[in-house]
Amino acid sequence: MWLLLLEAAIALGILIFIVWWTMFSGRPQRPIRHKPHTKPEDTENGTS
Repeated sequence: MWLLLLEAAIALGILIFIVWWTMFSGRPQRPIRHKPHTKPEDTENGTS
């Protein structure tokens, strides 16, 4: 029984390590700039 728990814990640890590695490796150190939000055109009158 303890062998199954050990194997599950190792698999979970590997999964967490892979997710951590892919999330934070290669990320730029500068803040990401977002495009300014633009208002959609007024289409209340039904004409396009």
